[in-house]
Parts: sequence; C-alpha cells; structure tokens
Amino acid sequence: MKDEPGQEEIKPDEKKQEGRGRTEAKRVAKAIEETALQLTELSESALGSLPLDAALLQELLLARATKGHGSRKRQIKHFAARLRRYDRLDEIDAFLSDDNEAHQQQTQAFHELEQLRDRLCTQATFDAALLEINQSYPLIHHNKLARLARNVHTTGDKKSYRDIFRQLRKMSESPEE
Repeated sequence: MKDEPGQEEIKPDEKKQEGRGRTEAKRVAKAIEETALQLTELSESALGSLPLDAALLQELLLARATKGHGSRKRQIKHFAARLRRYDRLDEIDAFLSDDNEAHQQQTQAFHELEQLRDRLCTQATFDAALLEINQSYPLIHHNKLARLARNVHTTGDKKSYRDIFRQLRKMSESPEE
C-alpha cells in the first residue's frame, strides 16, 4: 500500500493488533460490569465482609437501592466505572470466587441429600440407601426414616417424602459427636 509518496506501508498484522487492543479493553470493561452486577446481588451478610472503601460501598448501596430497570442498569454501569479505577479489584474477584465456590459446595451437598432421599423412597434401592444412612449418620433415627420411606412406598405420601429430607438435612448440618 505504498502507492502515494509520504504514505507508510501498513502491514496486515498491525491492523489486527489494533483491533485486539480495543476488543480486549471492551472485554475487561464487560467483566468489571459483571462483577459490579454480582456485587449488587450479594446478600446483606456478605456485604459486611466486602473489601471496599467507604465511597465504593456507598455507590454499591445506591445501585442496590435503585428500583427502575433503566436507572438500575445505569447506576450499575456508574458503579462499574468507579470499580475500574479501584486498585484492590483482585481482592473483590477473590471474594466473589470464594463466595461462589461455597455456594456450589452447598448446592452439591443439597443435591446429594436429595439423591439419597430419592434412593430411600424407591423400593428397589431402599435397603442399600438405608444401609448407607446407617453408616453415614449413626445418630439419626433409622426406624423413623424407614417408616417414613415405607409410607412413601405404599401411599406416595408427599409429606413423608419432605420429612425424610428434613431429617437428613438436619442430621447432615449437625456436627457429629
């Protein structure tokens, strides 16, 4: 492309690199905006342990309190712009990933209890599930669980089905002695 005098030749690689810089900046800005959105959706108890200074915390509380869809979106974008200039952004990301990991572990434990309950309430897998419960939770009332499960087998009682899960969850949350 050096047809005219005084014009530099532009290599094809340079054009691509120029676009990548802007694209990467947009990607980073979008990631920070996602972080800002996650911060606005945190529970009240998690807000107290956030590594934010007072000004950013005020911005976060304002974004959380904004009700209208458009105004809330605009406020989150404003909060994200303030976050881009925050020097401890890596601490916030670590906090959110730890919070997300804890949530995933809780969800996994919940699903495992549901599966155990389902195996207990199915006649074909009842004996194996009851044996597993005896080994995993020695302090639980096995006879009560067996009676509730048999009630589900014969009548399909939904109350007994839910009560089995409550018993299992209560036992899994209590510290083993």
